[in-house]
Amino acid sequence: MAINEELLDFVREALGRGLSRAQIENALVNAGWEKGRVSSALASFADSDLPVPVPRPRVYLSAREAFFYLVIFVTLYTSAYNLGSLLFQFINRAFPIPTQVSAKQINDTIRFSISALVVAFPIFLYVSNLMSRSVSLDPGKRASKVRKWLTYLTLFIVACILIGDFVSLIYNFLGGELTARFALKVLVVGSISGAVFAYYLADLKIEEKENSV
Repeated sequence: MAINEELLDFVREALGRGLSRAQIENALVNAGWEKGRVSSALASFADSDLPVPVPRPRVYLSAREAFFYLVIFVTLYTSAYNLGSLLFQFINRAFPIPTQVSAKQINDTIRFSISALVVAFPIFLYVSNLMSRSVSLDPGKRASKVRKWLTYLTLFIVACILIGDFVSLIYNFLGGELTARFALKVLVVGSISGAVFAYYLADLKIEEKENSV
């Protein structure tokens, strides 16, 4: 979230005059500023015993971090898609429709999905762990712009998938066409999407909590 320079200047001056963070936040929120922007502005200054506000380092856009976060999210999408595809094929095997998909097509899809998971998922885990350690050493990196944009983009995509998933489920239920095969596929999509959504939403809440401290 971009910090308004006017807001930043006000917070700097208010802290310099000895006002508490709670007083500053209440005044700005009551004046109509968004609480998230106020928290970000306050988080731009470190707690210090000095009589003047001590600024924290500004977040910068690192090409290295951008590369790693792009790798994380691309491998996440690849893993989630192919896990769903793999489970879909197991459902197709359990509830076959002979005229729709051949056994060879199912086996080919299973083989490809497993291959993609074997490559993409370990990379996702490794790079995610690498960036988590980097953030733990320097909490300021949690505010990476690339990370925020990709996180919100992922939440948007997953939210759209979940909405479509439930609409499709209700539509087929009301039409009396809700088969076990279809219901299981809806459950697969909902479970994978819901897990991704819950994980990244919780991560954003942790960030908001840290900014409010």
